[in-house]
Formats: sequence, C-alpha cells, structure tokens
Amino acid sequence: MDTTTFAIIGLGSRGLDSYAPYQKTHPDKMRIVAVADPRRERIDKARKEYAIPEEMCFKDADELLSGKRLADAVIIANQDQDHVKAALKALEKGYHILLEKPISPRKDEVLSLLEASRRSDRKIAVCHVLRYTPFYRAIKKAVDEGKIGKLMAIDAIEHVGYWHQAHSFIRGNWRTERTTSPMLLQKSCHDMDILRWLAGSPAESVSSYGNLEYFRKENAPEGATAYCMQGCASKDSCPFDAEKIYITDERTGILAHSEGDWPCNVLATDPTEEKIRAAIANGPYGRCVFLCDNTVVDHQSVSILFRNNVVANFLMTGFTKDNHRTIRLFGTEGELSGDMESGKITLSRFDSAKEETIPVERTESGHGGGDEQIMTDFIAAIRDGRSISTSLEESIDSHLMVFAAEEDRKKHIQYERKGSAYDPEDGIVFEWMGRAEGISDEQ
Repeated sequence: MDTTTFAIIGLGSRGLDSYAPYQKTHPDKMRIVAVADPRRERIDKARKEYAIPEEMCFKDADELLSGKRLADAVIIANQDQDHVKAALKALEKGYHILLEKPISPRKDEVLSLLEASRRSDRKIAVCHVLRYTPFYRAIKKAVDEGKIGKLMAIDAIEHVGYWHQAHSFIRGNWRTERTTSPMLLQKSCHDMDILRWLAGSPAESVSSYGNLEYFRKENAPEGATAYCMQGCASKDSCPFDAEKIYITDERTGILAHSEGDWPCNVLATDPTEEKIRAAIANGPYGRCVFLCDNTVVDHQSVSILFRNNVVANFLMTGFTKDNHRTIRLFGTEGELSGDMESGKITLSRFDSAKEETIPVERTESGHGGGDEQIMTDFIAAIRDGRSISTSLEESIDSHLMVFAAEEDRKKHIQYERKGSAYDPEDGIVFEWMGRAEGISDEQ
C-alpha cells in the first residue's frame, strides 16, 4: 500500500518534534505533505527537514482546512482550545485524525466530537500515548493474566518535576485555564486514561483536592525581580532560576544538550546558548516563578471509584526533583510496583517470599516509546481498516473523569472559603456524565 500522507497543524514540541520524526525512521509508512503554524521559523524548519513545498505551508488550521483535502490524515497539535474546531473541519474534509490531548477543556466540545465521529467513517485517535508504552503494556498484561489475582486498588503518582512545573505550568503555554486547560486535564488525562484502562471499567464517582499553593506573589523571596536575569537577590539559591534550568542544568540546560532538545527547543528554534540567553532576558520563560500570571494548580489528588469496585488514588505534584511516574497495584493474591523512569516492574505474590522482576522493553522514543508506537498503530489502522487500540469513547471517559474531579476540587475550595465542613454525601457522581449519551461502558 502507498505511504500514508500527513498534514500537521501545530509545529510545536508535539507536532514537529515528537510525531513528525516518525517519517525519518519509517519513510515507507509516513510522508508529510502540508503543515500549518503561525510561526515562520517553525514552518521553515519543517520545510527544510521534510521537503514541503511553500504552497503547502499555511498560517493556521483554518487556512489549511479551507480547501480540498491535502493528505490521508492530519495531526492536530495546536493549542488545547482550538483542537475540536480543527477536528470537526478535518472530519468534514475526510481526514483521519491524530489528535493531541486534551481533546478540549470544554465538556460540550468533547461530546460534540464524539457525535461527529459517529457520523463519519474516519479514524480518530487521541494521543494518550502512555497506553502504547512497553512499561504500561507490561503492567496491563500482568493484571489481565491474574498475576496479582483480582485487582482491588491502584495508587499512582505523577512526579511532574519542579523544573517541568516551572517550564510548562508557570512560565509556559499551559499556565492558565483562561487560555488553555486545567492542569489535571492537560498534564494528567494520560493518567486518568491509564487508570481507567488498568481498572477495566468506567468510573462511577470521583473526589479531588488541590490548589495553587506555592507559586504565588506572596511567596516570592525578598529581593525577587520580575525576571531572573534582572539582578534577583535570590537568584543563586533559587532552584527555579531560568539560567539554571535552561542553560547550566545537566538534565535540561543547553550546555549539556547542545543538540537543542526539549525544553530548550520551546524557547527557540534550533537553540544555542546565545538564543536561550536572549529568550530568558525578558521573555516569558525568564520570569520569576512567583511573579507570573499562572493560575493552574501546583498539586492535586484524585480518588476514583470504578464501576467494578476497583478504587484508585492519583497524585499529581510539581514538588518533585525528577519528572517521572510511579504506580502500585494491589490484588487479592499479590501486588505490582513500577517506576516508569527506570522501567522496573516488581511482582510480589503472597504465596512466595521472592520478588519477581517483570521485563520491560527499553526504547529511546519519547514518552517511554509511546510516541512512536501510537504512530505505528494509527497508520496501521488506516492501512488495514482495523480499530485503533485506544477508542475515542475511552479517551473521552478520561476527560469526563477530569471534568468531574475539577468540579469536585473547586467545590471543596468553595466550602473552605465559606468556613464550612465538606459533606461527604455531597460528592460528584458520574450520573451527570450521561451514559445515555453513548459514552463507552465496560466491555
């Protein structure tokens, strides 16, 4: 079969840096023929790397989707609030769609895409890439094979990492709900999807606590300046100092990563030390983390009861040294523990004193191999006419879990402000999700 052709809307760290490179390693499967982005430097980078003609370069989704269909499929990786608008137009034109998460910060838009998908024969995959990683697939296989008996409970933590919190959710594009999404939706709908998948059941109810506690003006150290490079008195001792994160840090700085990997490539196309210093001098990524316009939470917990009575606790926190995920699963015959960063999964059965290590394939692809594998699965679904591993309905389940958690979290804050105790009988129950609307049920 011919190579599957792609258009890409949004040439950021996901569209251009994560999904587009699949063409370089699999030129027999993918060919990029059109792109859209308002930033000329990103267009130029795409043109250079993938030989895209100028007439196939567009300033935005509307312009790319205004004419005839240009490719077999489109990757939609622009800003969160623009996803569904572009997806609906793409469906009308006949594109298959790989949609960067989240689908939308609005419940009505999420459900409108579901309804539109039912009227179309096009494939739609939401980029819940963690499902495609060898790490989580090994855990799922162990659970399904009954390695720990009947699954009863899950405990999962997303260690966002102090520098990632500062980069993306204080200084960066996803710092405020007004222009993007709640942090739980933007960062952790991955995790809601994983919990729903491992539990093997839709959620029944959720509760949640969390707020923006630390990264606020009143917590700024004495002598703090609006920008780190403007003579801040606490610069040397501050772990969030922009010069440390983007220039000198061995994990994230340009001096240790001269090839210009993330996060430096967000500050400048083909970044160099000179470009990064210019970007943090008075740009958004050089701002003091205590003096930004951020509104999203810096920590949040979610408790979930699934319909099959599996319970799960999830913690998302920006107050960790490293950026990774850990998980524990408890069953009637044993437990599993895993660390995605190391790739280690340990099985401890009640009938044995020995721990067993479950092997996990190692990969250099982004998101623990998920970025590459979702592309493989999506293209195979288009070519072979089969179902996508992650259905749109299940992806929507994860979003509805987040919407319920956010509603519950904000209600708790409201109770606190009123000085009232929270009534545990007044929880947010998933009846409001509307299973009658056709959201997926347990298989």
